[in-house]
Amino acid sequence: MFNNLDLYWSGFLRSLGIIGWSLVGSLLLGTLIAAFRVSPVASLRAFGSAWVTVIRNCPLTIVLFFMAFGLPEIGINIDFYWFGVVGLIIYTSAFVCEAIRSGINSVSAGQAEAARAIGLPFTQTLTQVVLPQALRATVPPLGSVQIAMFKNSAVVGAFGVGGDLWQVGQTLTSARGFAYIPVLTGVAVGYLVITLSAGALLAVIERKVAIAR
Repeated sequence: MFNNLDLYWSGFLRSLGIIGWSLVGSLLLGTLIAAFRVSPVASLRAFGSAWVTVIRNCPLTIVLFFMAFGLPEIGINIDFYWFGVVGLIIYTSAFVCEAIRSGINSVSAGQAEAARAIGLPFTQTLTQVVLPQALRATVPPLGSVQIAMFKNSAVVGAFGVGGDLWQVGQTLTSARGFAYIPVLTGVAVGYLVITLSAGALLAVIERKVAIAR
């Protein structure tokens, strides 16, 4: 492990890239789907409900297989790295959606009614009145969802995105013949650094939110 720190470091940075893109993408997509689920438009509510039901009840590997092997059959060909990232975003967005929706439901109905009473349309009511309050309530569940996503990024690595921590472990054990225990210990340490750092940051954000309340 110590003789290949440069390889582990490059894999660590590659995994951080997957996590960073997936974090931003899943938050944006999940928030949009949550907005669909509480929309006054029936077709949007139906779409949001179907999205969450289907994605949440599919294993991550099925979503990734669909992205990596299904989309090329209909002419969509991009790098496996982006197939993996998009698949992880889609999968995580369903869980983000439900976390945010629970926060929206925790906001008093009087807040939305007051916004409508002064003439605000649904979009402004949601973005300017409801969501800012809802997001404070969803910090703990959103944090748990994202930390789970950080660990799920290892599954993305198994689909050949190349260069991430999982692939480093595969290279050192399969190609170079090193023992599994020390190699996978190094991989585990890398993911522990990511998840423990995220947990510490989440705790700080929770305290800030509690003070703001």
